[in-house]
Amino acid sequence: MNINWKLFSVWAVAWLAMPAWADVYKCVDEDGHVTYTNTKPSLKAKCNALSRDQRVSTVPGRASNTPSPAGFPKVNGDVQKARDNDRRMILEQELATEQKNLDQARKDLAEQEAIRTGDERNYQRVLDRLQPYKDKAALHERNLEALKKEIGNLR
Repeated sequence: MNINWKLFSVWAVAWLAMPAWADVYKCVDEDGHVTYTNTKPSLKAKCNALSRDQRVSTVPGRASNTPSPAGFPKVNGDVQKARDNDRRMILEQELATEQKNLDQARKDLAEQEAIRTGDERNYQRVLDRLQPYKDKAALHERNLEALKKEIGNLR
């Protein structure tokens, strides 16, 4: 009985896990909007049935594959390099400032950890008093990580 139940369970899971097959249609309206549907389209719509092994995607192609419009502003290579250098300099200044802020926050936290006031007999009160200092240090650490990542993404 136990073996039959196990076999039935395996069979049921395998049957439920079978992929479902349906016809998928790609329809393009007069404005060029693309719609994918699994219902049979009307005769007025311009629809094509997709093959079952064709991938359906609603994600447009990469921007680099499409040419820029004629009136799109162009940037000279030297101007772009100057902008990139300015950006790097600003990010490095922010990184240095954030490192100073982190050092100060850690110093403030260490000073507060060394202090024990008389009304803090319960250790939870100490933790509650220290939590804003810990949060401030953690914030500066996250900012440093984000700035380092941003600098790493520069060309």
